[in-house]
Amino acid sequence: MNQEHFDTIKNKDGFIAALDQSGGSTPTALEMYGIGSEAYSNDDEMFDLVHKMRTRIITSPSFTPDKIIGTILFEHTMDNKIDGKYTSEYLVDKGIVPFLKVDKGLAEVENGVQLMKPMPELDQLLNHAGERGIFGTKMRSNIIEYNEEGIDEVVKQQFQVAQRIIDAGLVPIVEPEVNIYAEDKERIEEYLKESIKKQLDRLDTNAYVLLKLTIPTNANVYKNLIEHPQVLRVVALSGGYTIEEANKKLKENTGLIASFSRALTQELAVNQSDEDFNKNLKKAVASIYDASVNK
Repeated sequence: MNQEHFDTIKNKDGFIAALDQSGGSTPTALEMYGIGSEAYSNDDEMFDLVHKMRTRIITSPSFTPDKIIGTILFEHTMDNKIDGKYTSEYLVDKGIVPFLKVDKGLAEVENGVQLMKPMPELDQLLNHAGERGIFGTKMRSNIIEYNEEGIDEVVKQQFQVAQRIIDAGLVPIVEPEVNIYAEDKERIEEYLKESIKKQLDRLDTNAYVLLKLTIPTNANVYKNLIEHPQVLRVVALSGGYTIEEANKKLKENTGLIASFSRALTQELAVNQSDEDFNKNLKKAVASIYDASVNK
């Protein structure tokens, strides 16, 4: 584990940018950016276009380590280069800690949740990530309704995979997302908190995770998780909220910082001049940073 990166993630003011749209979510990300499906005819062309988008974001003078402490990448992005360097290397040189999305998407809904699909090549991917200088990983599950059995299954699976990641020398971001439209969102979050804490209490004292959670309905619900000794940081996903909504809700939660994806890039477009692109990105970065630290 890189101690400098560990200290940055644990102690530095800022937020984690999520640039990890995968095969399923990339078309939507490109559409929001102003690139329709007619612009590509296969996955390779699609991923090349999204890498150009991410390159424009990462190389922007508005994408700075004084406000962004980490960035989550998709595997294809990790293996691509920016200015002759692998993306993760470019980020490290810029002073930003790189993470990698490792899950392979979601299974069908069962017991009110979506578990992660099997990851048969996880060990190989973790070794590869280590070679690329990746500090940590991210993996997402989805909780749709209040079902204690389903929630416990999600948390158990997340921490089983997290332990494999810890054993590989990386730091996992555990992400049991609660759907923002869930009918019993408040009740789900109360139960999820307790389920997570049980798993955290079982970790060795030298094992650490980050938690990536939906911004809770009741402010500071996750206070005891933020303060848990095995938790480096608790970060919040925007979950479909606009940047204004997400920032407003985030500000209400002491110690919770952002790890936004859609909210970070919602005002960016392929046809913008560099001046307008950088200005819009700077505005988004500044507002998300403010919501993460000004409380």
